[in-house]
Amino acid sequence: MLYEGRQHRRTARESLDCPDMLRELCYGLGVDNIITFDAHDPRVQNAIPQKGFESIQPSYQFVKAFLKNVDDLHMDKDHIMIVSPDEGGMGRCIRLASTLGLELGAFYKQRDYSRIVNGSNPILRHEFLGENIGGKDVIVIDDMISSGGSMIEVAEKLKQIGANRIFVYSSFGLFCNGYDDFDKAYEDGLIDKVFTTNLVYNPPELLGKPWYINIDMSKYCGYIIDTLNHDESLSSLLDPKERIYAKLEDYGFSHPDF
Repeated sequence: MLYEGRQHRRTARESLDCPDMLRELCYGLGVDNIITFDAHDPRVQNAIPQKGFESIQPSYQFVKAFLKNVDDLHMDKDHIMIVSPDEGGMGRCIRLASTLGLELGAFYKQRDYSRIVNGSNPILRHEFLGENIGGKDVIVIDDMISSGGSMIEVAEKLKQIGANRIFVYSSFGLFCNGYDDFDKAYEDGLIDKVFTTNLVYNPPELLGKPWYINIDMSKYCGYIIDTLNHDESLSSLLDPKERIYAKLEDYGFSHPDF
């Protein structure tokens, strides 16, 4: 998880902690390459233009866990849609939606930047942009779950416009405010499953939740370390498209290239 990854651009008087950290590592301490997972905004690499920077998406690991843990799936655009909870996360959603051949939707947030409530600017409007979602399963994708409030709000709005099952996927599940809100969302039928990786610590309490699925990244990290130690290219590991298609075939699904 990239240090202070959200402190990547200035809109008022914020400190630019993430770019400062990258410059200190690379130009002060001699680091040549940065490898991170699902950077909040990969454009932060512009702070170190002469150094290597890779932001890895755990897309294959999510698809593998999704297929294994969800029943009655129809992996086509008539039954599943991928949704971004805000315009800032569209990039990661576009990549997975295009790989799987699914429709894409997004929520637009209009915030009140004149004040801060509980550490963030309050949302004035939250509107869905996309095709008809009635009766479809929905995968909501973001880089991290902090308090989880915005995810649950997105799930509520998706249910209001006719979504069927709602699955949440995030690389980093922090759950800063605990699990009560997600427990209630699960009991109320808002959210069916939440997928996060073990790239951050997952307490035993979280691992025991009926709505939670843990995505184990140990093997993938091992492959990356082994490849680097042998001075080989990471290209095949960074592009999961063929592995995703092979996994879909294992479960009897086709994909856009068939």
